[in-house]
Amino acid sequence: MRSFLISDNRDTFVGLRLAGIDGKIVHSREDALNEMKKAIQSNDIGILILTEKILDMIKDEVMEYKIKSGLPLIIEIPDRHGSARDTSAIEEYIKNSVGAEI
Repeated sequence: MRSFLISDNRDTFVGLRLAGIDGKIVHSREDALNEMKKAIQSNDIGILILTEKILDMIKDEVMEYKIKSGLPLIIEIPDRHGSARDTSAIEEYIKNSVGAEI
């Protein structure tokens, strides 16, 4: 199994490409959804990496997929500018996913 990146940022794409992770650069919601669908249908992708901005574009579809399916594992990374999320992003994710506050 391999990893695959969907990014809106060329520098992030190039950096992960140097690490051996293939991917696509997209700038629209439709392109991001199309690339996500292709990656999900691929049998050899085990980890789908999305930059924060891409996840923000297609958040509802990603969350729906995460609830219904197991592979590929979808993870979010910051782009070269750093994280736009606040420090309580993990707490918010747990609250939204599980319904419990920590």
